[in-house]
Amino acid sequence: MLRRLRQACAKYWGRWLLALVLTGVAASQVVGMLPGEWVGRLDLFFYDLRMRVVKAELDPRIVIVDIDEKSIAEIGRWPWSRDVVAEMVRQMTQTYQAQSVGFDVVFAEPDTSSGYTRLEELAKGELKDVPQFTRQLQSLKPQMDYDARLAEALKGQPVVMGYNLSNEAGAIAKGQLPAPAFTVADLGGRRLDVTHWRAYGANLPQLQQAARSGGFFNPLPDEDGLIRAVPLVAQVGDNFYESLALATARVALNGKRIKPVFLQNDAVLSDEQLRDYGALDSIAVDVKPDPLFIPVERHLTTLVTYRGRGGPAGGAFRYVPAVDVIRGRVPHDQLDGRIMLVGTTVPGLNDLRATPVSPVYPGVEVHANLIASIIDGDFKQRPEFALGYDMVQILVIGLVLGILLPMLGPLMSILLTVAAGAGIGAFNFWLYNAGGLVLPLATALLLIAALFVCNLGWGYLFEYRNRKAIVNLFGEYVAPELVAEMAANPESYNMEGEIRELTVMFSDVRGFTTISEGLQPNELREYINLYLTAMSEDIRGNRGTLDKYIGDAVMAFWGAPLELPDHAARAVATALKMQQTTIALNQEFVKRNWPPLKIGIGLNTGSMRVGDMGSKIRKAYTVMGDAVNLSSRLESITKVYGVGVLVGQATRDAAPGFAYRELDRVRVKGKNEPVPIFEPLAPDSELDAGLRADVEQWHAALAALRAQRWDDAERAILALREKSAHGLYALYLERIARYRTDPPPADWDGVTTFDTK
Repeated sequence: MLRRLRQACAKYWGRWLLALVLTGVAASQVVGMLPGEWVGRLDLFFYDLRMRVVKAELDPRIVIVDIDEKSIAEIGRWPWSRDVVAEMVRQMTQTYQAQSVGFDVVFAEPDTSSGYTRLEELAKGELKDVPQFTRQLQSLKPQMDYDARLAEALKGQPVVMGYNLSNEAGAIAKGQLPAPAFTVADLGGRRLDVTHWRAYGANLPQLQQAARSGGFFNPLPDEDGLIRAVPLVAQVGDNFYESLALATARVALNGKRIKPVFLQNDAVLSDEQLRDYGALDSIAVDVKPDPLFIPVERHLTTLVTYRGRGGPAGGAFRYVPAVDVIRGRVPHDQLDGRIMLVGTTVPGLNDLRATPVSPVYPGVEVHANLIASIIDGDFKQRPEFALGYDMVQILVIGLVLGILLPMLGPLMSILLTVAAGAGIGAFNFWLYNAGGLVLPLATALLLIAALFVCNLGWGYLFEYRNRKAIVNLFGEYVAPELVAEMAANPESYNMEGEIRELTVMFSDVRGFTTISEGLQPNELREYINLYLTAMSEDIRGNRGTLDKYIGDAVMAFWGAPLELPDHAARAVATALKMQQTTIALNQEFVKRNWPPLKIGIGLNTGSMRVGDMGSKIRKAYTVMGDAVNLSSRLESITKVYGVGVLVGQATRDAAPGFAYRELDRVRVKGKNEPVPIFEPLAPDSELDAGLRADVEQWHAALAALRAQRWDDAERAILALREKSAHGLYALYLERIARYRTDPPPADWDGVTTFDTK
């Protein structure tokens, strides 16, 4: 056991050290020692993704009264006169008995659309001496003062007026803010991490005073412009104010006020530290029977849980046209007793926001989502232990994957990496969905990816270098392609000899001595190099194994070291390709005034011993056996028959997809049994019809010769020679002439015996 541990340490220490470094880098990023803006953006991407995959369900408690295209078409362009808004308020609060109404619009300017202001100016100026006009104007005031009519509709109703806060240069305070939720004096000397605002655009005093409450509707976009969190409380001067969503939810729940809830002194922080730190735990809403606590984050914000993609088609909240509410056309079962938010989805009214779920999300629905979370007490929050959680998962990932990945093969490494990433992601989503916890994920996934990629790179870079060294070291003893095969998959390869059926090739240059005498040494070297390179490329291109070069001869075989079921067919196809390559080479040789090239190739298939053979000084991966010797003999007699390729019967039977011309039955030197020999012509499907007819005529002539019908055989061969001057025809005409003068014995078997190699 200890020995195996030492072996593992010796083998994997480099990768383990790399994993330790990567884990340390990830941990440093988590604690803020390294720049992490892009990691933070990636975490935001995962946060957005989690929210987008949650399916929306209609929340019947909250209805959005939409100042939409239909409403503007029927009533007129926005802003509408306040008497129309007053009618909408009366319908929502009295006819439909709304729990609360939140206005995501602001009424900062007096409404002069009735003309009452101008009449007042006349009564004080040009017509001040007309008492009857003044009395008549006073009687018309309740009907023509639209702001007063709206204020009257607001009195005593659960309506929250929205307003806007601003820090823009030159902005001024306008309108009247609602009563503050609490003041600096209420904090007892504590400081809050809260957004500060200098100016505001609020509602007319008479409207705000008539309403139950008010709330600001400012979002707080992240650096990428998306709204993920909204402040619940903001500071203006020495006062703190509620957001529109918080105020609307509080009114709906009959809450009287809100107050900040601070962390208690638990002997970890002193009272002074708590006071200076401003350690706010939550915002409490004073409702019965128990207060409602809303967790807050930096700047007293809370994360918005978006439900659906937003808008009337988003599926999270019911949208009803404002005009239908004003005219009482909405069924009571859709509006009665609901929380209602008045806003707009018309693009031209500039209340569309960029959010994680949609780049054009209605701003009014942002408040609706917050109200739903407040009512349910269901908030997504980044817990204080988020950093510790991230550190723990980083260390666990670094330990587990750092140890296991170097010990696994590629497939298992991929499976483990995918499983780790999926597991971390699934657990993170479960904590988000079931526990409302927004926990970091990006660093953990990046570490998983980095560990996998670096292990993969180590294998392909460092181990490839080692394998390359093996190839360079042993390439001079065995075929380099064999060494590369061994290095790629050593466990499945055995250099020991074995008996296997293979196809072996011998190729030789015809008249090489004459060629060498006609060329200068450098020319001869280039000549033979071009030839051997071209032949080798043809062999390797068809999965053949180059055995050796024997001067100008080439030896190769198919079916080892890798088994090839079609080794014979590949060998025949390669031999035909080599003949075509020779023709192409000759075109180049002629241009250089070099002698033309002609080669003979012998192929044979059979059982032979293949493996590592040789001496202690030098070994080679080669083949031996009678089938190998026959192939060499076939190559040597190609010149006798005037053909480029000769194959034995076994090769012909193993590669039936080619057309063959039988040439003879021969008994080569060293073999007692005669064997038929064949010339492969082309793939059977590609053989020319004329050539096919000639082959059939030749086979008929060969049969006549073996039957000793010399005249029939001679006539057939003479007819063939008129079409082609093939050396085979001259050979057999010479034999027929000899057989006529010196007939073979009566038991002649038609076999030609060769006494030389």
